[in-house]
Amino acid sequence: MRLTRALSAAVLLLGLAAAPAAAGPSPSASPSDDGGAPTEAGTSFRTAAEIEQGQRATANGSAGDYLYWSFPADAGQRPTVQATVKLPETHEAQTWRIDVYDGLRRRQACQWGAENRTAAADASALRLACVLRTVRAWSEPWANDPLPGTYYVRLTAVNLPTSDLGVPVGTEVQVDSKDIGGAAAVDGSLAEPLVPGVAVFSGKDDRDDGEERGAVLSAIEPEDGWSSGWWSDRWVWTGVGAVLAALAGIGGYALTRGSGRPSRVPPTA
Repeated sequence: MRLTRALSAAVLLLGLAAAPAAAGPSPSASPSDDGGAPTEAGTSFRTAAEIEQGQRATANGSAGDYLYWSFPADAGQRPTVQATVKLPETHEAQTWRIDVYDGLRRRQACQWGAENRTAAADASALRLACVLRTVRAWSEPWANDPLPGTYYVRLTAVNLPTSDLGVPVGTEVQVDSKDIGGAAAVDGSLAEPLVPGVAVFSGKDDRDDGEERGAVLSAIEPEDGWSSGWWSDRWVWTGVGAVLAALAGIGGYALTRGSGRPSRVPPTA
């Protein structure tokens, strides 16, 4: 009877440990309606057009321009940036490049993807892609790990022939993310995500009232808000492992304890 009660309690604990995993929000953004997607691109980091993950942004420009977009990426996400360049009917061979920078404006290397491609003279379009490393909730100051915050996409042509400078082009950019989960969890988190204006907004004036200085923060953030960085499904699996270990201990004890104490009544002759 005691063994049955112990097993029932362990199963109840297992259910409670697994429940938060189903209820917890996923930081990965789902595709949204493109009706609010920007139709222009910025020309610098400061003027980068803000897009949400899952949106397909479009922009017209000229070959030789620098085109900028920005998007939010949270801890545990692995962003994939895809860009399409629509070229005019007549042009020379062109090489286009896509670069991604984090909130500290450090260029982030692509794990894989065609971040540089050359379009032949008869090509009508060119497609580029960059799969970033998984965004970490915290990192050492000397490391170049991607951190939560605003990311910048820069699209431009490199080594452009002089005859093609200024020719009109059309562009499309879309960012999607894969939720990696507890496999990328770390024991730490940033105090604030790396978004434009957060340092000024968090600062204090020298006045006695301690009012915060006015600042304009980035208007974009993940659909479910910025995560705190401490919760991940790693906690669920840790709890499941502890419950299984307890069950194994109870089962081993039940199999090895025998039938109880030996009888003290001496055997009759």
